[in-house]
Amino acid sequence: MILAIAGLIISCGGDAEKKEDKKDKVKIGAKKTPKASNTNAVNIAIAGNDLMQYDKKELSVKAGEEVTLTLRHTGKIDKKIMGHNFVLLKQGTSIPDFAAKAAAAGESKDWIPEGDKVIAYTKMIGGGETTSITFAAPAVGTYDFICSFPGHSGLMKGTFTVK
Repeated sequence: MILAIAGLIISCGGDAEKKEDKKDKVKIGAKKTPKASNTNAVNIAIAGNDLMQYDKKELSVKAGEEVTLTLRHTGKIDKKIMGHNFVLLKQGTSIPDFAAKAAAAGESKDWIPEGDKVIAYTKMIGGGETTSITFAAPAVGTYDFICSFPGHSGLMKGTFTVK
């Protein structure tokens, strides 16, 4: 019995040494190098729901930044009924006039009218979907953003400030 206990103690101690040896081993090529991060880039997330609301009314970035904006539709309704997008308008653009043109553009054009009033926009998405866009921040100033789905721009809007 004493021999069995001694054998058990010795074998347990041997495993500890083996585990420590494994920690000290170095694999060639296993060195992890941190990815270079772009200090001139920013990620922004915004969500829209089935109540025609964005979760943020104000977004802010710095001039010259590369902006990656992710839009998430947290609702459940299909995009043909409750679609959402993010449209960043140029300064001085009338939201009601743009919304009327967007409605006239129709579903085939993803509710984005032709012209030069848009800085950036996402595709139209439905409940449970997510989309992203990357664009250069415009010049310093305050810009409007909206959802261009018909009837949504009255509630789904906010300001995009570039400092």
